[in-house]
Amino acid sequence: MDSVHTDGSAVSPPSTGRVLFFLVLTTFFWGGSFLFTKIGVREVPPPFFVLLRFSLASVVMGLLCLPRLGRLNRQTILRGTIVGLALGITNLTFVVGVQGTSISRAGVINNLFVLFIPLIARIAWKDRIGGINTAGIGLASLGIALLAGGGGEGFNRGDMISTLCAFFIAIHIITVSRVLKDEDVWLVSFVQFCVVALMAAVITLVVPTPPFSLGLTSLATITYCAILPTVVCFTLQNRYQRYVTPTQAGLIYTLDPVWSLLAGFAVLGERLTTREWYGCGLIFLAVLIPLGIRFAIERRLVFRYLHR
Repeated sequence: MDSVHTDGSAVSPPSTGRVLFFLVLTTFFWGGSFLFTKIGVREVPPPFFVLLRFSLASVVMGLLCLPRLGRLNRQTILRGTIVGLALGITNLTFVVGVQGTSISRAGVINNLFVLFIPLIARIAWKDRIGGINTAGIGLASLGIALLAGGGGEGFNRGDMISTLCAFFIAIHIITVSRVLKDEDVWLVSFVQFCVVALMAAVITLVVPTPPFSLGLTSLATITYCAILPTVVCFTLQNRYQRYVTPTQAGLIYTLDPVWSLLAGFAVLGERLTTREWYGCGLIFLAVLIPLGIRFAIERRLVFRYLHR
């Protein structure tokens, strides 16, 4: 169905190729955030990195939302705050996790959010997990076991926090779907970014911060993470994800760890042991196989509906 402008004129949906291109581009920028965050937190403490990233993102989004700010009401602020709290915990655990492990491992582990979503739904709302997700969880557990036995440190603190981050990514996704209704997504995102910046500011005030200095490198990484993976990816995701099913989007987003693996290999010189490759591969398959099966089921149902 065509979308409609506010003046009533119809707008044709973008081509499939255009949709896929921009969604894949978002995964490229998200994958790059692993690299730039890893470089940035070498100079800047993680909470302060999040503070600067989301303060800049808030300013940019606020400027983009100037024509809409008059529609900012109490309900939007409340719901934006709720999802912002989830987003804040996600990003704070993300930077600490990336700081403590390789971006190759962190990228793959973060994708576990796909499996955490049905687990959380089962615990909170008694939803059925299903055999496909159960098999995926089993594969992921085996992959984590291999990671624990691979490398010099095994399954280290950074890996554990990256796993926790994947859990909070799932929480954030569920929160968005459960809390947000018909709010202006631009204004909600503006509120979210402000909430994350405020959370990081509180932590930097409460937790002692070691001395540091902002150099050109750290400023560049903060600017990248604020503009591309945050503001730009939000815009692209909300513009184009509506034209694909959640399963199709999930399949596209599994490219995130591919970009982080390539960046770790090419830029940081990261190398995984054979055991680590097997572990990452199993985690990747644990996410990809359930999504692939759901995609095949969706295609079959659509085919039957069109040819009945």
